[in-house]
Amino acid sequence: MRILITGGAGFIGSHFVRQLVGGAYPELSGEDVTVLDKLTYAGNLANLRTVLDLSGVRLVQGDICDAALVDSLMAGVDLVVHFAAESHVDRSILDPAGFVQTNVVGTQVLLQSALTHQVTRFVHVSTDEVYGSIESGSWDEQFPLEPNSPYSASKAGSDLLVRAYHRTHGLDACVTRASNNYGPYQFPEKVIPLFVTNLLNGIPVPLYGDGQNVRDWLHVDDHCRGIALVAAKGRAGEVYNLGGGTELTNRELTELLLRIMGFDSSMVRPVADRKGHDLRYSLDIGKASRELGYAPAIDVTSGIEQTVDWYKQNRAWWEPLKASPTET
Repeated sequence: MRILITGGAGFIGSHFVRQLVGGAYPELSGEDVTVLDKLTYAGNLANLRTVLDLSGVRLVQGDICDAALVDSLMAGVDLVVHFAAESHVDRSILDPAGFVQTNVVGTQVLLQSALTHQVTRFVHVSTDEVYGSIESGSWDEQFPLEPNSPYSASKAGSDLLVRAYHRTHGLDACVTRASNNYGPYQFPEKVIPLFVTNLLNGIPVPLYGDGQNVRDWLHVDDHCRGIALVAAKGRAGEVYNLGGGTELTNRELTELLLRIMGFDSSMVRPVADRKGHDLRYSLDIGKASRELGYAPAIDVTSGIEQTVDWYKQNRAWWEPLKASPTET
């Protein structure tokens, strides 16, 4: 099987690559794996250092918006797993144009090339943020898309393009929508690695508003296993929610991190709330559970403890990244 993985040097994509090459997904026999990554600030060669020297794995530095490059890589591909995206909400508020270009235009370039080259399956990795915000209950895959940030709007646009290429052209494509991910190798602009690395450096953590925004937390390993199940067994044209089953307010998450790392509330610095900050995300994962046997296996406390330990042991990975200013 020939597999093209976009964004495979990023946090989630690189985990999928490492697991795939390591044999964690026997349903996907990745004999030939090509990683396409632009290697922007969030893409990191160090994320793939354990696999790049293996036979059958190659990294191509390039832009998913480059149609000629994409076409040259797509020929003969059986499976595309599309992770590549601009994903930081704060950055999208300040500079939305790049998000539209990468997330919408880039996805269309990939879809057209996959159609032209008759790719067997296309899996598009998306986010629960396309649904907007929900006061109670949980979203299933039939909920309307009501994105509230430029980032989530661009992801919703890409989701709809995937649907259109399936419905119009018959392209075998699936969409996954996941809740907030965490785990090793996550760029330290995201809340958990930002807070962990700040605390390791004795710096207070910035907590938005009153801290009552609720997120469902999903370990990256559970997420990638769900994506592999969708790639192997998902029905063409379908959307699958992949959640973690653990909802925490941002304040509860902060308190958990403080407790694990041995700090108290004096290390919390309240900051002005984000513009258009969604109050609550919650995914219904019943469809993926029934059809694919998906279930998150890593509970949030042990998962975060393991993640904290990884950042403690891998300062050489994250310290250079913290040296450049990022939004909080």
